[in-house]
Amino acid sequence: MNPTWCVTTGRLFLRPVWGGDLADLIALKADPLVFAVMLGGVRTPQRTAEELADDVAFWGRRGVGMWAVRARADDAFLGIAGLLDRPDGRGMSLRFALHAHRRGQGLASEAAAAALRYGHERAGLGRIIAVAREDNVASRILLGAIGMTECDRFDRAGVPMVTYESRHGPRAAR
Repeated sequence: MNPTWCVTTGRLFLRPVWGGDLADLIALKADPLVFAVMLGGVRTPQRTAEELADDVAFWGRRGVGMWAVRARADDAFLGIAGLLDRPDGRGMSLRFALHAHRRGQGLASEAAAAALRYGHERAGLGRIIAVAREDNVASRILLGAIGMTECDRFDRAGVPMVTYESRHGPRAAR
């Protein structure tokens, strides 16, 4: 792992996901309170392992990807945050998911903002999007709070979705 890919915030340490995170990822992605509304839904252990292998390879190809989000105080696994290409071709997308019992503490905002900054400032991405269900008010508020703006809407399997974007640097002009 490249140490320049790690990010530290006031309360968090974000490190690219790796094989040692598999058990934590299986627990997170199997939790319907966290992943039932995510693209692809709740994952099996096998699918989680396949996604982890893809995530590790993505870091190697792109120099961005998914981080394991851990508490700086005790190294507890809190969830994931990061940047991946959307499978629908909409672009590089900010993603985040923390354990349900960690909600309401501002940790998701802290992790998502760190991933967004990394994408713009260190990875040189001019445009980053995020997609949320229209009825996911908490995620939509979070995306606005970290500076992302609504730019599109679409329907995914009968569910209204909202796309947000963040633009930065010379490529930020439309």
